[in-house]
Amino acid sequence: MRDVEIDGHSLTLEDAVAVSHAHPTTGPWARAVLSDQSRTSMSASRAAIENIIQSDDVVYGINTGFGAMSSVRIDGNDLEDLQTNLIRSHACGIGDLMHPEHVLLMMVFRANSLAKGVSGIRPEIVEMLIEMINSGIAPVVPRIGSLGASGDLAPLSHMSLALLGEGECMVRYPDNSESESGWHRMTSLEALTLAGLNPVKLQAKEGLSLINGTSQMCAYLGITLLNMERLVFGADASAACSVEAIRGSHAPFDPRLHQNRPQRGQSISAARIAEFVNDSEINESHSNCDRVQDAYCFRCAPQVHGPVIDLISETRRMLEIEINSATDNPLVFVEDDSVDIVSGGNFHGQNLALASDSIAIACHELASISERRINQVLDPNWSGQKAFLAQTEGLESGYMIIQYVAAACIAELHLLANSATTSNVPVSMGKEDHVSMGATGTYRSLKSTQLLSQVLANELICSAEAIDRISEKPGSGVSNILSWVRGWVRPFDGDRAMTSDCEALSYDLLNGGFDGHLGLDRIL
Repeated sequence: MRDVEIDGHSLTLEDAVAVSHAHPTTGPWARAVLSDQSRTSMSASRAAIENIIQSDDVVYGINTGFGAMSSVRIDGNDLEDLQTNLIRSHACGIGDLMHPEHVLLMMVFRANSLAKGVSGIRPEIVEMLIEMINSGIAPVVPRIGSLGASGDLAPLSHMSLALLGEGECMVRYPDNSESESGWHRMTSLEALTLAGLNPVKLQAKEGLSLINGTSQMCAYLGITLLNMERLVFGADASAACSVEAIRGSHAPFDPRLHQNRPQRGQSISAARIAEFVNDSEINESHSNCDRVQDAYCFRCAPQVHGPVIDLISETRRMLEIEINSATDNPLVFVEDDSVDIVSGGNFHGQNLALASDSIAIACHELASISERRINQVLDPNWSGQKAFLAQTEGLESGYMIIQYVAAACIAELHLLANSATTSNVPVSMGKEDHVSMGATGTYRSLKSTQLLSQVLANELICSAEAIDRISEKPGSGVSNILSWVRGWVRPFDGDRAMTSDCEALSYDLLNGGFDGHLGLDRIL
């Protein structure tokens, strides 16, 4: 098992996932380790906090109330109770629970943010977070409660309760035996005891440092981003298969077209589709056909898929800055003998929220154009095959309802594509008067990727069946894709329930089985 250094500066999305996620039998792929430099920086900022307490200066978050009560001075004897009360009072989330691996990823991001050393928190608190992560201890966190500004307060408070030995946790394989889900639920105190850890007692500002950040948003957007990198590649693959399934033209993927509109994502998409259909006997067999142009869903696939590639690239750039940023308030800056404590708004998740809105729209567009290709593959007027790929038309319905399901997914995606960012609700007596709703948005975008994966899977099932009935060989890349499809879905041999086929293919597409089959480490 390799070590991943938590230093507040160099964490990648892949490393964070390697620490937080695990193989069902072998456990986590990596172990988190706090850097020595972070310990030094954190100790310096903590010393500055202690000096402020001794000086009796009034500083927000250290010896004041919070939000609209920031003008209330807190007695020095009550500072520890202030932080504990903050965590308990803010742990009021509701709804479905976050998946334990998403919670662990949130914890990795929170630990890394604090490791920058400008939050005034003791190193041992961050080391406690890291020990919990490495031990597979995921606090039970209700999903709903964050407004995407002032930090992900409610979710991170539930996380922080566990450090105090309060609340409940999910523990991965605590006694080397697997439950049905691979997780065991128990009290936080039991989970800490099992791992040989002791609850902490928070000191001045530490509760605020733990919960004042964008970590839940980053966790959801991070998983969404990894899903999208796979799915936009899958969209190019499914488009290539459908082109072959209808004996479509390869001309729209000619690199000269895209060199004269040099949008990076468009060029990448066109090149991938062209590579998939390369050496196609199907294309050669109809080189003199009278079909002049295919429908937009084939001809314009690079122009629709490409902007999504560009969006994903920009989102990754932004997200990897965010997970290596200090997002709490106030921040403590120590330079030689000078100390400045500066209040600001790094906890505001507008960047994450806007990205999530865009990704939700992108999911809808990729699914929408995919469904149009499904329609063409199932339509004899385009495919030249029997309606819905039935063997006995009328007696059998074939893959008719596979398109219906894709259309139903698009209806869901249409609703999810509505902006979360524009839903501002002022809180805390108007002190916090503009929030991003990024937690809602990022979770919505994650759900959108799951629906998109199903539409693409349905397209691949239909195109694979259509190509199987064509005597000429498809492009070499398409042949490889079809071998993956056939590993999950057997050919049509009469009407049958298709739910398990569709879901299995969708799951493998979403979780890297497809790009793994093609031997790809990175897809962009």
